[in-house]
Amino acid sequence: MSTIDLIGSTRLVADLVRGTEDAQLDAPTPCEDMPVRLMLAHLHGLAIAFRDAARKINGPTTNTPPDPSGLVLPANWRELIPARLEELAAAWKETGAWAGTTAAGGVTMPAEDAGLVALDEVVLHGWDLAVATGQGYEPEPEALDAVEAFCAGIPDDPDARNGLFGPRIAVGEGAGQFERVLGLAGRDPRWRPET
Repeated sequence: MSTIDLIGSTRLVADLVRGTEDAQLDAPTPCEDMPVRLMLAHLHGLAIAFRDAARKINGPTTNTPPDPSGLVLPANWRELIPARLEELAAAWKETGAWAGTTAAGGVTMPAEDAGLVALDEVVLHGWDLAVATGQGYEPEPEALDAVEAFCAGIPDDPDARNGLFGPRIAVGEGAGQFERVLGLAGRDPRWRPET
């Protein structure tokens, strides 16, 4: 069983959250029908869900499937989301977090898989937020290694890719690791908001 430290990744995304301006809340992101406001709300919710998954909490935060229509951005989001991201990373460092089984989003899975999903969500949605708001973003190499392996293992079957993953996008020879990861996750590394 391998464990991964999520602290660096969550801190990078927390900085992006703090750097998001109110005027950008309605801007588009690479995720269709999910403007910056809903992306931030999603980050808040997933941080809570995967924090509780690490702690093997059985309740609404872990057993409820994601519902995009129910996303609401808290009023104090600049403080709250970074705090929840910090709790998420701390929870996956606790003894036993990566062992056994747990649930997240209403799906029961090995805890090791849940930890990788949590990292994948943080890294990919970090890019979504960064590119939508014009902020720099460079995930840690160790995180990218883990997310690349995880994304490469997701089959091309549309049912398996529904949700976070779109159809794979070819990025061409000479692409950097992060571009490869984005392509494997169905994101176009060249995406930019229209001006």
